[in-house]
Amino acid sequence: MRSTQSRRVRVVIEASDPITHASVLSRLEAGDEFTVLSPSDCAEADVVVLAPDRLDADVLFAMRRSASENRKPVVLVIDHISESELLAAVECHAVAIVPRQAATTSRLSRCVSDAAAGGGVMPPDVLEQLLRHVEHVQREMPSPCRNPTAELTSRDTDILRMLARGLDTAQIADELCYTVPTVKNLISSLLVRLTLRNRSQAVAYAIQTGAI
Repeated sequence: MRSTQSRRVRVVIEASDPITHASVLSRLEAGDEFTVLSPSDCAEADVVVLAPDRLDADVLFAMRRSASENRKPVVLVIDHISESELLAAVECHAVAIVPRQAATTSRLSRCVSDAAAGGGVMPPDVLEQLLRHVEHVQREMPSPCRNPTAELTSRDTDILRMLARGLDTAQIADELCYTVPTVKNLISSLLVRLTLRNRSQAVAYAIQTGAI
């Protein structure tokens, strides 16, 4: 039988101040689901919980660097986030956003567990911002790619789902057990076949046609 320790989700907490860090830590340590690691051990973590005062340029720079180096899902604990900040955060693997005042032990624990399992949780207002962005991308798509009858293989659908989850090329390669150049070629071929210009349009197409 596996030990309780081996089943725990490994978490790194990055907070704007010691009080916020202690608050998040106390919630995650309330049960026996998580093991909290030092930020220096981020490469070993399953999830990063980030709790900044605001998503300024310095925080986004750190998120981009972390996304590039460690590619860990991020649970963002923050009260206010603009649409541009939201899109930047999603690009940096933010899969869940929790308002600080709503970050109860049960809610934060659920978000971290979902993130570790490959899921995500977004508040309704955040989802509305994302949907507005998708609608904008859809309006910008050339008309041929609006055809829902375009044939998609199961591999195409898998790739679209992973793009929608915010996975980068290397992560998709890991999931499919392909090389990074192979995945780049597959995505490029998919975009050409569907007459799409970029990955954002591919995700919008998949949502619009019900492919994912």
